[in-house]
Amino acid sequence: MSETWTPALVALGFAMTLGAIGGGLTRIGPWYRNLRNPAWKPPDWAFGPVWATIYTFCIVSAVVAWNAGDAAGRIALIAAYALNAPLNVAWTVLFFRAERPDWAFVELVFLWLSIVVLVAVSLSLSGFAAALLMPYLAWVTVAGFLNRAIVRLNGPFGVA
Repeated sequence: MSETWTPALVALGFAMTLGAIGGGLTRIGPWYRNLRNPAWKPPDWAFGPVWATIYTFCIVSAVVAWNAGDAAGRIALIAAYALNAPLNVAWTVLFFRAERPDWAFVELVFLWLSIVVLVAVSLSLSGFAAALLMPYLAWVTVAGFLNRAIVRLNGPFGVA
């Protein structure tokens, strides 16, 4: 396999794995359906296509940044994605599996900050790569406001 394709295939595999894990951990069951949501919440069907688009942009961003970077830049890029990925999954676990939107909101702050780090690292390698991550940052920002609204409309959580 050509070295030209290796970063793209690694990024694709990483994003597909992360997406599959997140999708597999998401439960749209009675607990979720009974939550009160703000009127501006996007419809449930929109989340899949939005995340698919975000992951596609992340793949392209990672490849562009990788190709623009030197060894130190590439190590920083891998570290930024390694920080971001578990935080991305942790939010899903806390919100959907633990049924704790309050904890998920706190965790989302760290997820958001990890995206800022990812943007900063990518920017040090390529402005275009960083720009491709802005929809991710924007979506998680919106998700933060939505998460907070769900906590306010439904809390307290964890009370039997």
